[in-house]
Amino acid sequence: MSDPTVGDDVLPTAAEPTTPPSPTTPTDATVPAAPSPDPAAQLDAGAPPTRRRSRGWIVAVVLLSVGLAAAVGAAVWYFLQLEQAKATILDHERELQEQRELIDRKDTFGTAMNELLAEVGEYEGVPLASLIPWDSYQLLASQAWARRWNPEGLDKSIAAVREARAQLVTQREAAVAEAAVNSSGSAYEATLDQLGHGYVTWRLDDADTLCEDDVLACVTSDDPLVVHVDAPDDALPYMTDWIRTGLAYHEFAHVLQFTNPEPTETAVAAFGGDVETMADCYALTYLDGWTLDHRVWVSSYQYWDVNIGYGYTCDESQRQVIRDWSAALGVQSRQIGVR
Repeated sequence: MSDPTVGDDVLPTAAEPTTPPSPTTPTDATVPAAPSPDPAAQLDAGAPPTRRRSRGWIVAVVLLSVGLAAAVGAAVWYFLQLEQAKATILDHERELQEQRELIDRKDTFGTAMNELLAEVGEYEGVPLASLIPWDSYQLLASQAWARRWNPEGLDKSIAAVREARAQLVTQREAAVAEAAVNSSGSAYEATLDQLGHGYVTWRLDDADTLCEDDVLACVTSDDPLVVHVDAPDDALPYMTDWIRTGLAYHEFAHVLQFTNPEPTETAVAAFGGDVETMADCYALTYLDGWTLDHRVWVSSYQYWDVNIGYGYTCDESQRQVIRDWSAALGVQSRQIGVR
């Protein structure tokens, strides 16, 4: 049998087991040469292999970014809403504080007005109605109502009411002091202090010039709480304290006429509109023993016949008018409110 050649396919038989051939060392002639490396392949071999991103990872990152943006947006929106809520709360608190301050001012004004009216009550019984300027107090109340939403305006109204009360207190205290002492020692002062509760005073001056007439005394509408006595006439020999007292009653009637204009307008009609005969009647009604005609003895054999007044002695019906008129005079309480 001939030796097998390379390339023949010979199958071993069972009778002849095969053994692996002994290894041989390849030679350059038998080992094929390695192909020369491709330069491009060498460059590719030197760079790290490129990794492709997973599509699922990209989607996750996008969703995470969207979620983060939404969370930030929600946080910003919540912050803005919180700030707006805080601002609203602060506005409400400021409005409530302003309302509380307005309420406090209104209460303060009410207290001040009550204190003013309480001081007015101290004047009840004083027969001089014009001492209390009711129209002025009504104006103060109306102004406060118009300023009810204006804190600064209410403060001004409160100050004005307090000032009005202070003026009344000062006026009343001065009158009390005036009535307590007859500093001049005259019959005029004693009588006027009694009748006018200290609010009516007198002055010894040139009454003729002041009142533009030949008078013993007079009262002017510009200064109705002062009786002006003519100095030259008061020095005449027939001027006695009794005559001075009756003259003070007459002039005090003029004070009442000026300070109580409304009831006077009704009463003076009973005297034909003559305020002088009405004043004479006041003295005749309230000063016991007073007459218009007087005989004044200046020595054991000399006397003066003096007429004080305007020559008319009122009758009983007119004296009743005087009594009714006098009873209606003076300071009386009123309601103060907004119109």
